Amino acid sequence: MNRIYVLDTSVLLQEPQALFRFAENDVVIPAAVLEELDAKKRSSDIVGYHAREVARLLDGLREKGRLHDGVVLPQGGTLKIELNHRAMDTLRDFFLDTTADHRILAVAYNLQQEEKIKANGKEVVLVSQDALMRIKADALNVTSEAFLSERVAVAADDFYSGVLTLEVLPEWIDRLYREGKLDLGTFAKAEEGIRAFDLFPHQFVVLKDRLGSSQSAVGRIDGKVEWLERLPQTAEEEVWGVRGRNLRQRMAFTLLLDPDIPLVTIAGKAGTGKTLLSLAAALYQVEDLHRYHRLIVMRPIVPLGKDIGYLPGEKEEKLKPWMQPIYDNLEYVFNVTHRGDLEKILSGIHSIQIEALTYIRGRSLPQQFILVDEAQNLTKHEVKTLATRAGEGSKLVLVGDPEQIDHPYLDRWTNGLVYAAERMKASPLAGHVKLERGERSPLAQAAADWL
Repeated sequence: MNRIYVLDTSVLLQEPQALFRFAENDVVIPAAVLEELDAKKRSSDIVGYHAREVARLLDGLREKGRLHDGVVLPQGGTLKIELNHRAMDTLRDFFLDTTADHRILAVAYNLQQEEKIKANGKEVVLVSQDALMRIKADALNVTSEAFLSERVAVAADDFYSGVLTLEVLPEWIDRLYREGKLDLGTFAKAEEGIRAFDLFPHQFVVLKDRLGSSQSAVGRIDGKVEWLERLPQTAEEEVWGVRGRNLRQRMAFTLLLDPDIPLVTIAGKAGTGKTLLSLAAALYQVEDLHRYHRLIVMRPIVPLGKDIGYLPGEKEEKLKPWMQPIYDNLEYVFNVTHRGDLEKILSGIHSIQIEALTYIRGRSLPQQFILVDEAQNLTKHEVKTLATRAGEGSKLVLVGDPEQIDHPYLDRWTNGLVYAAERMKASPLAGHVKLERGERSPLAQAAADWL
């Protein structure tokens, strides 16, 4: 039986194409949603862009007929702008204020009541990215759900970690140590259990002794998924005073230092060393190896407040509050204790540029090491924009914690960091690793785990 999906504003501000993602079902856009979109359309950030994009899509559908009467969508369903069902009498028994959210809830509730008295009434579902909106719908006994189409994984456990652990016969561990690599075809044929796993380019594989000894080995799959190569010695090296303190940090170093992997994504909780490792690897390749012309460090700032243009001072002064975590890590790398000393060092190193994502559109960045911190606050559109700015010979590194989302229209399943890691995991141009163990301090690790 077909359904009627009532879309909340949060869904369209996350993904304008959601209008066309409900197969042959009916889609209803409450008038209150149009008002909220109208209020957002002048914003210069990604939210404003999405609001304008929804307006363009709806304007294009007007060619098929009057939207308040309903028009047929390409996939077979219909779309309708709902101008009625604004009566709030029933909802005032639950929610006193006549807010936009409550008007949207009223549309879903009243449609549900209408469908119940029909012989072949359809199920009405409110779709919202706002958890509180779904909770309110539940109080009204209205079916609600999040917009799942944009999720690249169903549960947190399904996220690609970039690391696979296999129990094998000890002879394979000895062979990897002795020969430096294993032919994956021969390996999978002999160890039939491996065939149950999907293997991806640059994925790390930990081999453990099936017979129970402590013997183990670590390898990385090559870009063509033909060989399992032993973890290189570069993983053990100290770079600009920074060394991988645990296995996964060493894995991250190999991805960061490999010039043949232009896209690296690193996920992990606070204190796992994502930013510090990336900065050290970047400075080594820019300053010592001259592999890249410049290091560009960026952080998304729009989701946490207004555009930096609203802040006083020059661009550098405006960026300082947002970039404080970057400066903290640079102080550690350069081994300085005073901000003045760091500023003197940075003023003498012209190859380091700290930039806002606001200014990335329209640029072409060849031969750059581009580090984006807090990438979990990027939308998939912003990640795509970043990746398409990277020119010949550039490396793009996205680091962040999918559990700490500040963007109002993103969650752990739909943010740009997870999106990039999941969608690019089969590409030989990308590598990913999830860091698990905190190295900042015992307190920081305990807080990340328990608070």
